[in-house]
Amino acid sequence: MISIDSLKHPVHFLSCDELEKAGMSAMSLGFIAQLASILMVLFHALSIAGLVPSKIGKVLAALVWFVLTAGFGIVVMLAIGIYTTEWKCNNVVVPRLRLSDHFDYTYGFVFAIIGYVASLLIFCVTLCFTSTTDGATDKAKNPFSLVGAAAKTLCGVATGLVASAVIANVVLASNGGFNPDDDNTDYTVVNPCYHQKPYHAGPNDHYFSNTECFQDTVAQTLEQAGANVTRGYVGGMDAGDRVPILEMYENTDLCPVNVHWHLGAEHLSVGEYDEHGVGPDDHHNDTSEAHRALASADAEIRLGGRCHHYDASDAKFTTAYDWQYCTGMLTGETYEVHWPHSAAGACGTQWQYQTPFYDGVFCNDGIITITPLNTYEKIGVQGQVYTIVNDGLGTASPFHYDNMIAGMIMEGEFGQDIAKYTGSTTGTSRDNEICSRYTPITWQVDRKCHMISASSFDKMCQDMLAMSDDMSGDVYPHGAREVVTHEMTANNQANRKK
Repeated sequence: MISIDSLKHPVHFLSCDELEKAGMSAMSLGFIAQLASILMVLFHALSIAGLVPSKIGKVLAALVWFVLTAGFGIVVMLAIGIYTTEWKCNNVVVPRLRLSDHFDYTYGFVFAIIGYVASLLIFCVTLCFTSTTDGATDKAKNPFSLVGAAAKTLCGVATGLVASAVIANVVLASNGGFNPDDDNTDYTVVNPCYHQKPYHAGPNDHYFSNTECFQDTVAQTLEQAGANVTRGYVGGMDAGDRVPILEMYENTDLCPVNVHWHLGAEHLSVGEYDEHGVGPDDHHNDTSEAHRALASADAEIRLGGRCHHYDASDAKFTTAYDWQYCTGMLTGETYEVHWPHSAAGACGTQWQYQTPFYDGVFCNDGIITITPLNTYEKIGVQGQVYTIVNDGLGTASPFHYDNMIAGMIMEGEFGQDIAKYTGSTTGTSRDNEICSRYTPITWQVDRKCHMISASSFDKMCQDMLAMSDDMSGDVYPHGAREVVTHEMTANNQANRKK
């Protein structure tokens, strides 16, 4: 069996560019130390062979050991800094990280300190005990000269150690290294669904990338969505033994993992939402700040089918609403809302709702499988189409519903005539030439268009923005995919009422 875990792209649990740059700097210093060490060995070999004059030899030897001493010292300070700095990471799994909260110093740090002390000692010995005069031996035989050189060496080493200790304390203090131990700040926020969206079925094969719907009249994918959901319609693609989930999702092990909506309807229900529907004429001429934000967020907003409720003479379809949380919305316009559901979601936890919705759908491993294929049994989407109204009554409006984020509304006339079929994910990156490979999944779509208050939508956006995951990428309408052709629509549509 191939679990969905085997389909995922490689996920970097931690991506910290600044931390990576600091590590590369330390590595570069390591290479410089290697080069200096090689030069030191060559230089001493030449000195022993008598090929280097004393005057030049002492200067070069002192320079080599000074470089090594400085290099080891910088490495030690870098290690202290990297270890105690709070790093900001460019991912939501570990947005901030302090290595000292999770790791202990290793033997490498000890070796760096030993290297610094040893290099400092040899540097001082080179300065104090060697001569720039060839054959100078009288000074070496003089005990007073030896004592003086030893004293100078010890003073030099002591000075170097004190200087390094002062610098180390400055680095520690600047990074909060002396803060009380009772600071139990948690520097990690673990979202178990982060980057769970699969991209590959095999090693780097990009299986789930969009693909041509047909090649030489042969379908390249399974059934697509959004379909014609008009009562009595049957698609032209043989779905075989794939049967959509007929129970309402709340009666299964699926839970909603996201909510988002499209400008106009992606599905077709003749007489309810179709190409003959109507809406505000100024949609594409809207120059409001909200519309500009929407346009910048999705440059290819496509308007889908519309409902038949709009009446330009009725104020509830034309009165502007002061949107507080949703972006790019218009009173009187048609929107199709989708609630992706999954049995692999983080159901009942703070991470249940995710943007993008794929992360929520594939959050838990080992539940959704390709062999045997169970995607249409474990993944489902609810779809309901609305015309936005504003009667000025806010939450007191008869069109107001307070908990849209929870799923399709099932009160009164809402959710009483539902089409159920298997299809794919939607969106304007797909059409009738380019199809989605995230298929098959179950769709349950309300065939009727309903009026709903703008305040209902704004409350839903408020709830979305309060979720643990950042859902700001879904608080505006996305473009609508064109209705799928007959040939790419499954023939398993359940044409019966709830």
